[in-house]
Amino acid sequence: MNHASHAHPLPFWRKYIFSMDHKVIGVQYAVTSLLFLFFGFGLISLLRWQLAFPSQPVPFIGQFFNDTQMVGGIMLPEFYNQLGAMHGTIMVFLGVVPLAVGGFGNYLVPLQVGAPDMAFPKLNMMSYWVYFIGGIVMLCSFFVPAGAAQSGWTSYPPLSDVAPLGQTVWLIGMVFLITSSLLGSVNFIVTIVQLRAQGLTFFKMPFFVWAQFVTSFLLLLAFPPLEAASVMQLMDRLAGTSFFLPSGLVVGGQPLAHTGGGNPLLWQHLFWFLAHPEVYVLILPALGIVAEIIANNTRKPIYGYKVMVFATIFLGFMSFVVWAHHMFLTNMGTSMSSFFQITTMIISIPSVVILTALILSLWGGSIRFNTPMLFAVAFLPMFGIGGLTGLPLGLTASDIHLHDTYYVIGHFHYVVAPGTIFALFAGIYFWFPKVTGRKLSEFLGKLHFWPSFIFINGIFMPMFILGLAGVSRRLYSPEYAHAQAVQPLNVFISYCAWGLGLAQIPFILNFVISLFAGKKVDSNPWESTTLEWQTTSPPPHENFEHEPVVLHGPYEYSVPGQKKDFLPQNMREN
Repeated sequence: MNHASHAHPLPFWRKYIFSMDHKVIGVQYAVTSLLFLFFGFGLISLLRWQLAFPSQPVPFIGQFFNDTQMVGGIMLPEFYNQLGAMHGTIMVFLGVVPLAVGGFGNYLVPLQVGAPDMAFPKLNMMSYWVYFIGGIVMLCSFFVPAGAAQSGWTSYPPLSDVAPLGQTVWLIGMVFLITSSLLGSVNFIVTIVQLRAQGLTFFKMPFFVWAQFVTSFLLLLAFPPLEAASVMQLMDRLAGTSFFLPSGLVVGGQPLAHTGGGNPLLWQHLFWFLAHPEVYVLILPALGIVAEIIANNTRKPIYGYKVMVFATIFLGFMSFVVWAHHMFLTNMGTSMSSFFQITTMIISIPSVVILTALILSLWGGSIRFNTPMLFAVAFLPMFGIGGLTGLPLGLTASDIHLHDTYYVIGHFHYVVAPGTIFALFAGIYFWFPKVTGRKLSEFLGKLHFWPSFIFINGIFMPMFILGLAGVSRRLYSPEYAHAQAVQPLNVFISYCAWGLGLAQIPFILNFVISLFAGKKVDSNPWESTTLEWQTTSPPPHENFEHEPVVLHGPYEYSVPGQKKDFLPQNMREN
């Protein structure tokens, strides 16, 4: 290993700001994305006021918004649309994906494969800063005339083509964010293929590394079509092209210039070709995190490790041939809709295989119910609910009724909120000691978990009832006939959303206090087997004092004949 850097200490701005160390970059990604997650959650908390108490002034903070957003504290429809569009964009592209891949992936993958750093450290640094610029651009869109993007996070044309300036800023921000993802995914693939420690064959890699490996291919192959589509929509808006504009459009009583020859469905195809694999970009790292925590806290190997790996690869492949089940209402014809119905049913199989393997891994285990394990175990049924409720949306007969209702919101959020975000919280509690050398408080952790678990189900479970009642998910005012019978549920959901916000206070306190005053722990406080725990906490600049040599699989727990109930990957048997 090259220790030259130890002889010449780097200045502060090179060590912590423009660092090329994967661990610093991972922490940068994690902190930035957590801030974006809380901001995105704040947007939807504000929007929930309008749904619970339509056309009533927002208390306390309503007076601080300008006249294009609220009048007398009453939210305007245009601002409501901005909150919805930016909530989706920020949570997916600036919050969950950067935390799951940029944060956890950057910090842990080189450590778990025994590498001194990522394969391309400069590219890694560039990936973070391009992401950061994309995030700032998105935030700036709130301050342009007429506000931020308001065409939904899907930005369907022709509405988005004729939307105010905020949509242009949204598109520029997306180009930055997609470019960042492409830079990062190349780095992950090369690092995993080329920089694995001696003895670390593919089937000795932790499942988390496999999840990041497949996720990187999804990012690399699925994002370019959306980047191309974003540039094309920018051209429609700025250069007078007509990629997505059919002829005969009239806006404000006047025929729209530069239209004709385009097709808005082209955007939908390009968008969903990215957005469906994007669901697995969200969920695969979460499955990887949960697998690591379950193996560690049951003190036994993951059930069906190789089957889970093959299921993950198959899942990644199939995610590219199901996108049009989001478009059953576009008159695609019986043959095409049948094809996408079948592929959608097929892709549920590997998901069920992985989930079943994780549940079976609990069987017979000596389970430790610490905070990361609580979040990991809670992930299993809630991800299951998210998956099962997706099946009716993959069949045309039921999708026609449920399309664009609150049912879709409930299904999607059960996958990514009680699902993925709970897994991410589990990961934060689990690997916090590795990053800081200190442990988060168990008391505050459980005070965070239980209210979050109750309130998050209070938010999303009633949405299935709203959707089945036919309530549209894009409704500004729920005061129309279909929504009246279930309006009390809307009020209940809003109270739960605000309760979920309050439930994050113990986490924030725990995070900040434990950084400085948390209980100090040794390098392997969970008695884990994978390589990241076989170095100091936090790890040194190049991760390991000596290059590790891998001798065992990743989950050698309770091995007969061993003095301890865990056998690290680089340790010889007794």
